[in-house]
Amino acid sequence: MSGRFFLDTNIFVYSLDEQSPEKAKIAQQLIRRAVDTENGTVSYQVVQEFFNVALRRFSEPMPLTDCEQYLAITFRPLLAVRFSTVLCGEALRIHGKHGMPWYDALIVAAALEAECDILYSEDFQNGRSFGGLKIVNPFIDV
Repeated sequence: MSGRFFLDTNIFVYSLDEQSPEKAKIAQQLIRRAVDTENGTVSYQVVQEFFNVALRRFSEPMPLTDCEQYLAITFRPLLAVRFSTVLCGEALRIHGKHGMPWYDALIVAAALEAECDILYSEDFQNGRSFGGLKIVNPFIDV
């Protein structure tokens, strides 16, 4: 086991959600652990999805200066998986084999490429595995 783990977009969104303080606390702890241990990882897709939500869907859009700081402090140390034709090919294989939506297949493919043991997300079936990658919903008991 590598000890590496992948954080899906919803972890970052919940970390700033004042309406769900229990989820926010769990998300903040996961992000802190990801950065502090250097075992956490994300892909460009997660960064793109987060800023789409932060700039367009938050009740108050995140100010650009805050976005820039979040990118530098939080995402930069975690960003390990770049978009590539290899990643797309693996996502297509996952999509075809598991009937998974395209963007979900890209997340799984990125976590596998980063050799992660765990993918933290609430968007997948908790406990499901893809090879050595296990899906964990950290909010299951909240």
